[in-house]
Amino acid sequence: MTGASGTELVVDGVSLIAGAHRLVEDVSLTARTGEVVGLVGPNGSGKSSLLRAVYRVLRPASGRVDVDGADVWSMSARRLARTVAAVVQEPNAGFDLTVREVVAMGRTPHKRLLDGDTLEDDALIRSALAEVNATGLAHRPFDQLSGGERQRVLIARALAQQPSLLVLDEPTNHLDIRHQLDVLGALRRLSATVLVALHDLNLAAYYCDRLYVLLDGEVTASGPPAEVLTPELLASVYSVATEVTVHPRTGAPQVTFLPTST
Repeated sequence: MTGASGTELVVDGVSLIAGAHRLVEDVSLTARTGEVVGLVGPNGSGKSSLLRAVYRVLRPASGRVDVDGADVWSMSARRLARTVAAVVQEPNAGFDLTVREVVAMGRTPHKRLLDGDTLEDDALIRSALAEVNATGLAHRPFDQLSGGERQRVLIARALAQQPSLLVLDEPTNHLDIRHQLDVLGALRRLSATVLVALHDLNLAAYYCDRLYVLLDGEVTASGPPAEVLTPELLASVYSVATEVTVHPRTGAPQVTFLPTST
């Protein structure tokens, strides 16, 4: 599955406020067509809040979120659903549906009311399940799955949607190592543009073209992983000592966290 052609995302000077609390302050970023761009930073740094502004859940107090020059907040719901798909950290798990039916929901933006599945829809659904190694789950009740299985199914639903921009908030949470690699490998194969928040810096270093590091709601560094992931930056952002080397096989930065002295 290659998905829809990628699109350019431009976040321009976005600030987000909840009550008296400023979540994000004047953040700008760009994800160019077909790129995988990662958001990293400690818990509470503003990653999830920024993603909510991109997939139109949290309206910016100032700034814009543009997809190919169009403000996402001005798009119709149908156009947005055909353009942007999101996989969030805490989805509603109360689907009384089979796994296949959940993944088939990703085809809804491409249909008219009451349209059934076409042969193309069926092929896309099967391909999406295969991409996340979930083919064997197709006829299982969604609400009886483990957390990791549900996560893979929701990613498959997003893939079946064939968005040109895919936004994911910690998609490897609850996944074992094999399925983390399956999912991130699938994202790399997409022609869609991907914006993804990741907790694991080594996965981010390997799978992302560029990184934005958030701290206290602001971008503190951005660029290719080899330029961003330095011991100095990691010490200032995470307050930990690290060694950063080049992995001998992948060529990606490899971050090793050092124990604190006692």
